[in-house]
Amino acid sequence: MADKSTFTTDEWKTLLQSVMMAGIAVTAAEPSGLWGTLKESLASSSALLQAKTGDANPLILALVGDFETSEGRDAARDGLQAKLKGAKPDEMKTKCIEVLKQARAIIEAKAPGDAAAVKAWLYQISQRVAEASKEGGFMGIGGVAVSDAEKATLAEISAALQTG
Repeated sequence: MADKSTFTTDEWKTLLQSVMMAGIAVTAAEPSGLWGTLKESLASSSALLQAKTGDANPLILALVGDFETSEGRDAARDGLQAKLKGAKPDEMKTKCIEVLKQARAIIEAKAPGDAAAVKAWLYQISQRVAEASKEGGFMGIGGVAVSDAEKATLAEISAALQTG
């Protein structure tokens, strides 16, 4: 099974960034205001915590474990800031999806035995973020669980990760 030592420093940073980019892509597709963005951020964070329980893939556990270190969080944050600084929501979504494509290529090349599990987990993060906050409506009344823009982004994420 693959772990952090399987990857170069830059490859590992891309994998760490992909975990966050999976949720950010959906948030950028349909910005939900302050409350919705908070719910979506919490959904992404809870996906990390949930991965620690149960029978998670060892590579997923290694990624989650690195987020528990200041070095891992700093690497992910610094990479996000460098890639997304000054980007508008549409540009952010595009950049996030590009990172997911890069992560897929890295995982398939270096950890083919873990690829299906990691790609499915990254997609699951996106799905949870999409479902975290209703879109449209007024003050939580009305709206839809997953907007058309989020559905389209989920399809792009699935294509980037080659999960479907």
